[in-house]
Amino acid sequence: MYGVIAHSTALLADAGHNFSDVLGLLLAWGAAWLATRRPSARYTFGFGSSSILASLANAALLLVACGAILAEAIGRLLYPAPVAGLDVFIVATLGMVVNGFSAWLFMRGQKDDLNIRGAFLHMAADAGVSAAVAVSGLVILATGWSWVDPAMSIVVVLVIVRGTWGLLRESVRLALAAVPEGVDIERIRGFLAQQQGVTDVHDLHVWALSTTGNALSAHLVMPAGHPGDAALDAIVSALGARFRMRHVTLQVDLGTSAHRCSLDAAPHLHP
Repeated sequence: MYGVIAHSTALLADAGHNFSDVLGLLLAWGAAWLATRRPSARYTFGFGSSSILASLANAALLLVACGAILAEAIGRLLYPAPVAGLDVFIVATLGMVVNGFSAWLFMRGQKDDLNIRGAFLHMAADAGVSAAVAVSGLVILATGWSWVDPAMSIVVVLVIVRGTWGLLRESVRLALAAVPEGVDIERIRGFLAQQQGVTDVHDLHVWALSTTGNALSAHLVMPAGHPGDAALDAIVSALGARFRMRHVTLQVDLGTSAHRCSLDAAPHLHP
C-alpha cells in the first residue's frame, strides 16, 4: 500500500519480496513439521526429504520474485514517475530492522541445514533490499532523481540472484539424489575397504534423506563370510560418527560371483 502511495517501484518490489518470503517460511516450517513424522508403510524413509523440496521451492520462489522486480524496475526506467523519498526511507528502514532481526534468528542453523539456509537467505536478502530502498529514498529526497528508485531495484535483484543461485543448484542436486556437498565418497570407499576382512567395495551410494541427514548403501566383499552383527554395527556406528551418515545399509558378499551395480549398466552414465 505504501509503495502505491509513494509511487515507488523499489518499495513495491520490497513488499512483493517480503510476501514471497512469508510463503517461503511457511514452506520451511511445513517441511520441518513433516520431518518429525515417523516413517510409514508407503514412505519408508520418512518425510525428511520434504525439507529438500522446501529449499528448492524457496529458491525458485525467490528467483520468480526477482523476475517480477526486474520487470517493474525496467518499466519505471522507461517511464519515470515522481517518488515520495521520505515515505520510501521511513517504510524501508522499518522493513530493514524487522528483516535483519529475522535473519539473525536463522543465522546459527543455516550452516548445517539447507532448508534453514534458504530461510536465512530470504531474510538476509529482505534486509538488504530494504536497506537499498531506504538509501534510494534518501537520495531521491536530496536530489529529486526518481530514476534512482528503479535503478536501485535492479542492483538489488542482481545481488539476490547471485546469493540464491547456489541454494537452487544444491537443492536440485539433492532432489536428484546426488552425493551431498561436503561428503567425500572416495574417503568413505577407502574407509570401508580398510575394514578387516573386506577385499572390495562396490554398489556404494550416498544420497540425502533430508537437508540435514544422509543415507548410504554398499556391498562389502568379504570372502571369509559374515563377520558378525557386532562388527557390522561398529562399521555403521563409525560411518555415522565420521561421515554423518544417518541411515546405513551394508550387504556382505562372498565374492564367489561377479557383482555389478545395475545402475552401472545403464547407458550414457556420467559422474
